[in-house]
Amino acid sequence: MTNRILIISLAFAAATAARAQDFYDVNTIQDIKITFYQQNWDAALDSLKNVDEQAFLLVPSVEINGEVFDSVGVKYKGNSSYDKDFLKNPLSLELDLVRKDQNYHGIDDVKLTNAFADPTFVREIISYEILHQYMDEPRANFARIWMNGVYWGVYINTESINKRFLRNNLHTDGDNPFFKCNPADLQGPGSGINRSDLVYSSADSAFYYDKYELRSDYGWYELLALMDSITNHPANIHKILDVDRALWMLAFNNVFVNLDSYTGVYAQNYYLYWDKNDRWLPIIWDLNMSFAAFPNLDGSDLLSIPELKVLDPLAQSDNFFRPLIKNLLANPTYKRMYLAHMRTMLQENIATDAYRDRAIQLQGLIDADVLTDQNKFYTYDDFHNNVDQIIFSFFAFGDVPGLSNLMDDRYNYLTTHPLLTPTPPSISNVSATTTGAVWVNAQVQNASAVTLGWRYDSSDVFKKISMFDDGQHQDGAAGDGVYGASFPVGDIKGQYYVYAENAGAGMFSPERAEHEFYQTPTLPPLPNIGDLVINEFLADNVAGEKDEAGQYDDWLELYNNSNAPISLTGIYLSDNPNNPDKWSFPTGVSIPAKGFLIVWLDEDQSQGAYHANFRLNAGGEFLMLSNGAGTVLDSLSYGQQKTDTTYGRYPNGTGDFTFMPRTFNAPNSLTSSAQEPGPDATFDIHPNPANEMIRITAEAPIGVLRISDMQGRQVYAEDFGNARQSVLDVGSLADGVYFLSAGQGGVRLLYIQR
Repeated sequence: MTNRILIISLAFAAATAARAQDFYDVNTIQDIKITFYQQNWDAALDSLKNVDEQAFLLVPSVEINGEVFDSVGVKYKGNSSYDKDFLKNPLSLELDLVRKDQNYHGIDDVKLTNAFADPTFVREIISYEILHQYMDEPRANFARIWMNGVYWGVYINTESINKRFLRNNLHTDGDNPFFKCNPADLQGPGSGINRSDLVYSSADSAFYYDKYELRSDYGWYELLALMDSITNHPANIHKILDVDRALWMLAFNNVFVNLDSYTGVYAQNYYLYWDKNDRWLPIIWDLNMSFAAFPNLDGSDLLSIPELKVLDPLAQSDNFFRPLIKNLLANPTYKRMYLAHMRTMLQENIATDAYRDRAIQLQGLIDADVLTDQNKFYTYDDFHNNVDQIIFSFFAFGDVPGLSNLMDDRYNYLTTHPLLTPTPPSISNVSATTTGAVWVNAQVQNASAVTLGWRYDSSDVFKKISMFDDGQHQDGAAGDGVYGASFPVGDIKGQYYVYAENAGAGMFSPERAEHEFYQTPTLPPLPNIGDLVINEFLADNVAGEKDEAGQYDDWLELYNNSNAPISLTGIYLSDNPNNPDKWSFPTGVSIPAKGFLIVWLDEDQSQGAYHANFRLNAGGEFLMLSNGAGTVLDSLSYGQQKTDTTYGRYPNGTGDFTFMPRTFNAPNSLTSSAQEPGPDATFDIHPNPANEMIRITAEAPIGVLRISDMQGRQVYAEDFGNARQSVLDVGSLADGVYFLSAGQGGVRLLYIQR
């Protein structure tokens, strides 16, 4: 089985150097030192938050792990975790408030929480780590904070859900509709006025302005369509919502009693992003009060710890004001899937006490720092004792249950609950073969229905088809317990999972589907290591090459070292080892023998097929070329880059990386400029990008001139004989990138742009 965890593990093996710079590496405590102009900085931050929640206080410097940034924005954030009388309030830092390109290894937005309701300091980090197994979520670790030279204590450093997060995790350029679902004014438990509850109450988007925060240029129409579907047309929810992500989110909220969420009284702390498939993707946020540190379910009396331990697995499923829970769980199949996800979370995290072992391990990292934290909300003994014992809190909502005190009893309650005791189907021996189609087989027992989910790429939606045990679907004999189904062979790898259910329960294989999945062999075969390489890139383009839109954007050059064309179908580029299949090359594209290919790294896929959904960080980053499934074709970690100077292989295609003059789409050289012709090229094209006409100037007879598109299809050919200059009308060619070859004079890339 090849799944997402295996993909990530193999990718990480190629990215050790990149991880050393990871701002969210859980094994590294970040050191952040904030210097204010004011001695009364606390009062200034309080005053600013009271006047304008969005406003930042400008500070002269913030130092992160020894790197100093000037003119940074700082503000207090949070609702219940903030109080003007607290010494230790949650913080938000904007490194690019004034200097728009200022960032720490690509990060410009720093979020720091204060463990307000968590004596253990680990609730948030453990919760995100658990969720990473089942859906895309932010990362989190610890940070030590200093204010004007005074040690202020331990904070939790959580990755912001912003465009960078969307690009890194959701196969997008981040420009689609995007909402933060946190009411502007909670207006007290039970009021029901401002809640991000997804109830459709009005066709006027203005009605929802205080319930949802728009983080994109547009999106109200799409959000209203989602609410209308969830509230009034639940049979169509799957067309507009990633149902599996939603079920994982709701299952987590219930199992780990995370009530400061959509499940709880305020229906908040999640984001929604509209992906390329016209579906909303939910993302959980703000987990500092998971494990029952927030005991308010529905606005009535606060739940006691004994009541929290026996929170019903279908809590809120009869509440009109929680239509996502009510209407999803009213669907019998979705309900069985939801309960299957709950079983998986319980078995993988609670049955083995993995969460408790992890809590103690994480506390060991910060033990000395918590001991000397004079601004923490609880004692040092509370810090250790709350792993197992109940701690009374003057600052939060009464007693804070110990992690194991809560989850041991919760595990016993849920695993003996009538909804979770029916025996699910068993699924084994899942396999795939390619014989005209991709045939998937699985041994399944105790099932009334078996379903195959399949797709070709991680950015696609899984299609669902039935599997059969009838002897007609390459499944062996009818009734032998082997089920079969097929899907068409694609140009790239296939991804699939199996789901089976009976009247009482459902089961996935792999159990973490749809976040994890099986994969078919990659098609076509991968190139040999060393044949296809990252050859050169420019990460600080101020006055270098322009793309088709006339913009100075980052670019990367690939080179084919072999003597045959190489298909790029099923090949991916990424700057993130956690997300190896971040950007895929267009299907059917190949790179000629000894040829070059330019990819613009500009986060603007609307400009063409060769524009990736990420940028390069001039301060240092990681690059990887792979099949997205564990085979790394080429990778490197690089440091600070130079303006308009590339970093490339010398000798061309095979050597080590070094700084050099730009040789865009041409052999790398330590002395030649970007104007040097391509591989053995003896001709030039002007203008390039072109509109209607181009002039070809050659050092030798042009001979036969050919133009091919990026799929290798010839779109023009003409014999110019011994002529060394010619003018060619390219007005009939569509906008895009083409290969232009002349006689034996090599290959040029021709850009058509209008």
